[in-house]
This record gives sequence, C-alpha cells and structure tokens, in this order.
Amino acid sequence: MKKASAQTFILAPPMASGLSLSLALASGADAHESLRGLAAGFDPHWGMVGIGEPLAKAIGRPVPGLRAFPAMSAPGCGVPSTQQALWILLTARDQGGVFDIFRKVEALVADAFVQADSMPTFIYADHRDLTGYEDGTENPKGKAAATAALVDSGKGLAGSSFVAVQRWEHDLDHFNGHPQKVRDAIIGRRRSDNAELPRAPETSHVKRSTQESYDPPAFMMRRSMPWATTWGQGLEFIAYGRTLDAYERMMRRMAGLDDGLVDALFSFSRPVTGGYYWCPPVRSGKLDLGFLGL
Repeated sequence: MKKASAQTFILAPPMASGLSLSLALASGADAHESLRGLAAGFDPHWGMVGIGEPLAKAIGRPVPGLRAFPAMSAPGCGVPSTQQALWILLTARDQGGVFDIFRKVEALVADAFVQADSMPTFIYADHRDLTGYEDGTENPKGKAAATAALVDSGKGLAGSSFVAVQRWEHDLDHFNGHPQKVRDAIIGRRRSDNAELPRAPETSHVKRSTQESYDPPAFMMRRSMPWATTWGQGLEFIAYGRTLDAYERMMRRMAGLDDGLVDALFSFSRPVTGGYYWCPPVRSGKLDLGFLGL
C-alpha cells in the first residue's frame, strides 16, 4: 500500500484564483455516503478539503486534536466563531478554472451539505496582503515546513494537518489614511523592503504574532489569500499546523488575552468568520478517510 502524503496545497502555495467554501451538514443527511463520494471524486489538485468537528461527531469518529473554533472577546476586539461541518478551498489559474471545479465539487456534496458561506479569493501583487505588505514572511522552509504543518504519526492521521480559516475584513481607507511610518508601525515591518522595524511597538502585528516569540515556538504554514467584493475587502487567513495550539496561542495574544495588549491589526481590520478543520491525508491520489472509517 502506498504511503499517505499531505494534501497538495498545504506545502505548496495556492494558484492565482480561489474559492473558500464552508458547508453545513443538511438535516437528516447521510454524511457517510457523501464523504465516501467526496473522497472518491475529489482530485487533490483541485484544492483542499477540511473536516470540521460537527461532521466528525456526526459520523461518530472524533479526530484527536480537532475542536470547534473558540470565540474570543476583549476590550477593543472580538473574534467570532462560525464553525461549520466542512471546508473546501478550490484553487486554479483563473476564475474560469475555479468555476469548472466548483461545478464538479457541488455535485459531489449536494446530497448531504448546504453552503453556509463562500468567498472568491485571489493572489495579489506577488503574495501580498491588500495593505501592500508581504504575507507569510515567517513560513518555515523545507523539512521545517512539513514538521510545522503535518501530523507525523498515527494510522490514518500521518500526513494530515489541521487548519484555521478566518476571514478578516479590512478598512483600507482608514489604514491608508495614515502616514507610511504609522502604517509600518501598525504592521511592524517596512512596506518598502519587508524588514522588521528595529523598535516596533509592542502592539504591532509582528510583535504580537512572531512565531519564535512563543514558548514553544508557534510555527505554522500560512497560505492566506485576499478577497474583495463590491462591499468590502480583506484577507482569508488560512494557516496549517500539526496541531491547532500554535494558532490559538497566537490569536489569544493578538486579542490581548495574555497581557492586555491588543494587536494594532484590530485598528483597521476585524475577523468576521472562524473555523477549525482537519485536512485528511492523501493516498494513491485520493483523499484518505480511513481514520473516519470510510
């Protein structure tokens, strides 16, 4: 039997266009049969599939380490939970390709799942956030990336990953209304060369989220993609880890729950969704749902 491997777009960046989908389990639906069909029909080159805690519970096979996304609140910020049963990220070279994949995936899940949320995503200016700052600067490289992002042992678990998916909505007019030095201080890096500020404020995003500053270090693979509509814009934050602990520790610090210092990111952006999912491994070119008994 071939060894299990990770889903493609954990260690590889997504393509230029995407679609982030969150789905709820339909009332009375047979999740077992639908997941079998999804595993058999989903091409890992189409994107990513994540199983939420509600779905794992519905089929009676809880995944160790998987839990619902926790809502958080502190003075000046709120972090909502919009946990769903299933998350799917589709990615292709252009929106036409995403549309073609979506039609195929829709047919695979339509009998048991209903769409709770969707958002088209894209790569902007060589993997920058819409603020113009580079995203994913601190991603580990090479073997360190796999160590940070992938579960390394366990029958049906090796090669899998956990993902935090969180949509942030930016007020770009407010952010861009600041002088460049103030914008750099909010992020903690210079936009011009991506260098970290030598005296970045303690509330800067860099100071709040630097992975090495945690004990143990909170390494994860960030594969975020911007989004934009006629009514708003922001970042679909997507971060993979061998556990959910690194992300959760980072989010708690950003919200000021550890020391009362809220990340300056909240001065122009706010999270509007939040979900945790388990991304099963791949075996022989198909999703391996063996751990779920499927």
